[in-house]
Amino acid sequence: MNRRFDWFGAALLLAFCITASAAQAESIKIGISKLFGTSGAPIAVDRGYFKAEGIDAEMVYFDSAQPIAVGVASGDLDFGVSGMSAGFYTLASQGQLRLLATSSGEAPGFHALVILAGAKAFADGLIAPKDLRGHTVAITQVGTGLHYGIGLVAERYGFPVSEITVRPLQSNTNIISALGGNTVDATVLPGATTLVAMQKADAKLIGWVGDLGVEFTTGSALFTSAKDANERGDMVRRFMIAYRRGTRDFHDAFTGPDGKRKDGPNQAMVLDVMSRFTGVAPEELLKVVPYADAEGRISTADVARMIAWFKSQNLIKGDVKADELIDARYALPLTVIR
Repeated sequence: MNRRFDWFGAALLLAFCITASAAQAESIKIGISKLFGTSGAPIAVDRGYFKAEGIDAEMVYFDSAQPIAVGVASGDLDFGVSGMSAGFYTLASQGQLRLLATSSGEAPGFHALVILAGAKAFADGLIAPKDLRGHTVAITQVGTGLHYGIGLVAERYGFPVSEITVRPLQSNTNIISALGGNTVDATVLPGATTLVAMQKADAKLIGWVGDLGVEFTTGSALFTSAKDANERGDMVRRFMIAYRRGTRDFHDAFTGPDGKRKDGPNQAMVLDVMSRFTGVAPEELLKVVPYADAEGRISTADVARMIAWFKSQNLIKGDVKADELIDARYALPLTVIR
């Protein structure tokens, strides 16, 4: 009788502990787009890394970066993972946002942002990024990472970016249609849309931004509000532990010890998670793998250069300094570029 009571009591205690643990989990919302380069958070959600830190993380999906930055600044979202843009830096200049970690970026041998030429322009000699001078290049919006990628091409080959006509067409669908109709000469797109564009518009792949040899490690990043960074430090630190476990998984799936592109033993797991997250088949994702630092470290120099470029294009209002935007209480510095 006593033994039965002991087992019953133990079961009640276990149920109470489980219920109490669930009740104590802190609920947070992450604004994010369903892109291959926003990997740390979805992997951490899928693998239970946030739950292990007592965090109940909900991902809220957006089609573009600007609403994510606005949502975090307003307090509707606790964290954001998105491409860096002039809009983000404008909000940051008002003291509302803090950078915590990178998500993905560019590096030689990795394929995040692709440069495509239309069939006619290609036949007329636009066969490499260096040939973009004097051409019309379509992107979704000015002030985005795609726009910055055009700037990096101009910088790499030593001509003013003003000698490229940038045409914002608001959507990938519009870009693909314009490329197919030869009303624009080229485009810069996220790699995951490459095959669709090539098939629908008979586009030609002429290069990858990552192969330009110019630092762009902060293509997309994790951020929070200044308010949460100041007032919810314990939660932010626990979030960062889980997030970095996710970025480590992604890094190890596609990167060798020397920092170069190499398949890792956990690749099938990561591809499965990210295929379900993006809706893109694993074999297609393998063709467009971005670079991700294992710890999500941030290069202050990279961020400062991006801010300076957007300012040079009159796309940032207000003053924002990279070392003030990156929250050193949580972020890890990247001082040696791979």
